[in-house]
Amino acid sequence: MRRTGTGLIMGLASVLSASCSESAPAHPEGAVVLGALLPFSGSESAVGRNLEQAMLLAVDDVNAAGGLDGTPFDLRSRDSHSSFLQGRDSDERFERGLYEILALLYKDEVDYLIGPEENDIAREIAQDVKALDVFHMLPGYAAPSIARSETRGGWMRLAPTPFDVGCALAQLAVRDKVDSVNSLAARDDHHANVSSEFTTQFVALGGRVLPSVTFTPGEPTYATKIKSAFGSDAGRTLLAAYPATASTIVTEWTVSGRPGTWLLGPALRSEVLLANIPTGSLDTYLGISPSLSLRSECRVTGEAQEAADCTTENAAAFIGHFASRWDGEAPLPAAHFYYDGVVLIAMGLVYAQAMGMELPLPGHELKRVIRELNSPDNEIASWRDLKSAMERLRAGTRLRYAGAAAEYEFDGYGANLHYFMERWTIDRHAFADLGSIPVTCRGLR
Repeated sequence: MRRTGTGLIMGLASVLSASCSESAPAHPEGAVVLGALLPFSGSESAVGRNLEQAMLLAVDDVNAAGGLDGTPFDLRSRDSHSSFLQGRDSDERFERGLYEILALLYKDEVDYLIGPEENDIAREIAQDVKALDVFHMLPGYAAPSIARSETRGGWMRLAPTPFDVGCALAQLAVRDKVDSVNSLAARDDHHANVSSEFTTQFVALGGRVLPSVTFTPGEPTYATKIKSAFGSDAGRTLLAAYPATASTIVTEWTVSGRPGTWLLGPALRSEVLLANIPTGSLDTYLGISPSLSLRSECRVTGEAQEAADCTTENAAAFIGHFASRWDGEAPLPAAHFYYDGVVLIAMGLVYAQAMGMELPLPGHELKRVIRELNSPDNEIASWRDLKSAMERLRAGTRLRYAGAAAEYEFDGYGANLHYFMERWTIDRHAFADLGSIPVTCRGLR
């Protein structure tokens, strides 16, 4: 399915004619272009616009702080067609999304790529990213794991890994004195990995794992899968799926009498889920999602250091900033990471230019620069004062970034380290935060 060079342009003719219409907004001449692939249509279309708004806000903010020594940044977005479901329609959406991201690389010739949300598309273009040595920022929850060093192409992952999510879920189950768990998980890379990490770490913490069940999204009914998953009589059953499919499962589970007790994965903290399940059906069930508190806003508590006391002032400030730009609309939790993805790229390029590096910067070089800037030894620079931060970077000062979602610190492969996750529940058919917990499973990795 991958096309390169002139073959790509021929294969993309119909897609490009639709994507690059005369009504598309003008882009500033000579700008530093960031290419983004987002779900503007398909099962996750409600998410795409919000994530783009976060990146457009970041572009406005870095340009107001001087851009790249006066050169503005610009965002060029294309539609991934959100191919989370299975079957023929999903295959067609996958192809269209793949064509769009390849168009960003080969037609638009972007050097700095952000997204997509879809794990399968991100994996499919890995060889293209490497061959072109472009930089690939992965802010999404379902982004592929980064677990090897590359000499070409620069991959960085911002959201928690399946390991972090699985650790927090296992800790949550142990904390509630659950003695056995299993999962009902979608048959895709991301949710399979979350399920595997959850059960592996629950065993490492002294628990017992019962048979889990997998399913293919898009099935006409999940009744048999639900019966199998809860037939084991596990203390908790993790539901690991995207909201559209999970809502069908929860509805069928409710009709069947609500057997057993769910744990809910990060993707399920979504209004899409609540809008499509029976009112109150998931009230009191617990879930885990990325903490949006900065590490410096958190203090580990409890005799066993199993809890955390975190403030949320930084996240609240960003929500207000976003709302003031977009007529009162609130950012999705994932939007915080997308905003930060743009700023991290901008900070890396500004510092690289100050160091005399030739631009555009190859992907592997930009990755190295961003990792070095975000060393714990460097001073903090906040998203709330980018003007000062950019001035100091232009003067050659290394600064690490305290963003809308996190104080960033990357491992040797380019994955952001997460020290806390957020507990939440559903109360009267609305999400309610229950406080943060530390991620303490790193010794098990």
